[in-house]
Amino acid sequence: MLEQVVDGVLVHRSAWVRTNTVVVRGRDGVLLVDPGVHAAELECLADDLAAAGSAVAIGFATHPHWDHLLWHPRLGDAPRLGTARGAAVVRERLSGGIDAQRFGIPDDVPLDLLGAITGLPEGAMHLPWEGPDVRVLEHSAHAQGHAALAIDERRVLLAGDLLSDVLVPMLDAMSPTDPIEDYLAALELLEPVVGGVDAMVPGHGSVGGADELRARLDLDRAYVEALRDGGDPEDPRVVSPQPGWEWVGDVHAGQVQRLAERAQR
Repeated sequence: MLEQVVDGVLVHRSAWVRTNTVVVRGRDGVLLVDPGVHAAELECLADDLAAAGSAVAIGFATHPHWDHLLWHPRLGDAPRLGTARGAAVVRERLSGGIDAQRFGIPDDVPLDLLGAITGLPEGAMHLPWEGPDVRVLEHSAHAQGHAALAIDERRVLLAGDLLSDVLVPMLDAMSPTDPIEDYLAALELLEPVVGGVDAMVPGHGSVGGADELRARLDLDRAYVEALRDGGDPEDPRVVSPQPGWEWVGDVHAGQVQRLAERAQR
């Protein structure tokens, strides 16, 4: 079910890792960001849009991970976009097909249209559509070619896989550059947005207001700086996770190990 965040911006939540699909109303249709995840949920999303008389004008994938690259035939054949770097990563990773078991993809996730995105022009800073201006804030935290979207007219930030209340920052251990510095740079990129936002939607987790955005940005920065400095982040998402999210501690431990192995190479 679609729930309004602010006027003209709605969220559809999946049961899979609390994944958020975002719908932004435009003049001739909607912008659909990261639709997912289970087949029945995508059908529900299509039903909700049809009931509202809203066609999809444009799609956008915030980054090149499978759960943000999904689509359904009932959503139509609108252009599906990502950053230039993100689209290049998708092409490379899908060139040999996708191993659903390896990536832990549930059986009922439709994969036929997975990753059929086109890259924006290199360095593009706005989405090309007939609706409120959407600024593209590209960075390399979590994944190469990741982008947050700032909708200043609606005072909303779509954070992609940053700023979650349930997931710790997950660095890109395969980054060709320093994944810790990549993440800190992304948080710095988002810093100027804080004062102009009334609502923030993460890729996974709960929607937050302006105060929550500041708190999560500070919490994410503290976590990443602790990883950089070799300290214990004492992050509540690890030490006192929400019920059902105890596995985030394993994510943290694995991340520490991968960073240590990377440092030894």
